[in-house]
Amino acid sequence: MKRIIALTLTAVTSLSALAQVDKERAEANPYNPLNPAMMSLGIAPDARGGGMGDVGAATDPDEVSQFWNPAKYAFAYSRCGLSLNYTPWLRKIVSGINLMNAAGYYKFGYDDNQAVSASLTYFSLGEVTAYNSEGVEVQVINPMEMALDVGYSRMLSENFSMGVVFRYLHSAMTYTDNDNKPDNTFSADIAAYYEAYPQIGYNECKWAWGLNISNIGGKVSYDGGTTSQFLPTKARLGTSFTFPIDDYNLFTINADADKYLIPTAPKRDYYNDEQTYQDALRDFYDMNGFTGIFKSFNDAPRGMKEELEEISWGLGAEYTYDRRFFLRAGYHFEHENKGGRKYFTFGAGIALNVFHIDASYVLSSEQTSALDQTLRFSLGFDLEGLRDIMGGRRR
Repeated sequence: MKRIIALTLTAVTSLSALAQVDKERAEANPYNPLNPAMMSLGIAPDARGGGMGDVGAATDPDEVSQFWNPAKYAFAYSRCGLSLNYTPWLRKIVSGINLMNAAGYYKFGYDDNQAVSASLTYFSLGEVTAYNSEGVEVQVINPMEMALDVGYSRMLSENFSMGVVFRYLHSAMTYTDNDNKPDNTFSADIAAYYEAYPQIGYNECKWAWGLNISNIGGKVSYDGGTTSQFLPTKARLGTSFTFPIDDYNLFTINADADKYLIPTAPKRDYYNDEQTYQDALRDFYDMNGFTGIFKSFNDAPRGMKEELEEISWGLGAEYTYDRRFFLRAGYHFEHENKGGRKYFTFGAGIALNVFHIDASYVLSSEQTSALDQTLRFSLGFDLEGLRDIMGGRRR
């Protein structure tokens, strides 16, 4: 009971400080992006989703569903699979920044209606020289972030499934001394997936919906808790519609909308005096992740208009021939006041008996964007099919 009262008082205090924001100042300078810790958790690791405008909440289940929507694993076509994914990140401005991911799953239970899954993500910024506040070189460091998670999903009906993921996080993004240290924390995801097969003319189509609330959990601090940052908690809602053109050709259109469920950090330009700003900043750092989720829906300085600006969306399409050749394209949009990342994506893939290869490419609508020319590569394995082939050879 005392904890509930304390959380309520924290939220009320934060809202009180927010009320001191000068609305005219906020309207005059609307650029106010959200800046959570461990941004690598929000980078699409695979070439398939990355080739369709960064969508995947309701696309067909694959090995990398752990990132997009773990509930999809219960509907996976194969009993078990593994995927290896690689992205040279921000290659337009600097080399040595890489995102590496491995993900897999195994189905079991009555009629294979359950699945366990796991993934490992490693984000490296290469070698960086760190300087102190006086501009003196302190040490050469290798900043990195790592996420290790396990998940479980289950079909609750012929059309509906849910899944959960538990994740361990490690972040080492600063040099180490008495005041600066790497941090560890935990988070969780909860997801749902629904699919139906409507009849349109003589064609049986597929219509799917997916929801994933990811990275619900703690905060990250590099200075012993004096200041702390929220994890990139995000709600992603998506839909997918597949239309068979004939026995060999399929066309799928997908759409996702997502919103960070973290509060807006106080911005000095929005306050009339330093003390009010410092009070709001202290409340922001003291707030826990769960309170931040609820606060994220009504804390934008410019009101509901700004809350709607925090929603980004992606639209993607996939053409499939004989379930072996794939062409993909998409578009991703983020409001200019929340970062302004807008880009087109293109991708292709080929599937053989037991593995598939995918690649994607980002073409930013602004040539100055650091995301421009981003490449992703994925290699997936159907482990059940591989086992069958190996077993046949032994016989």
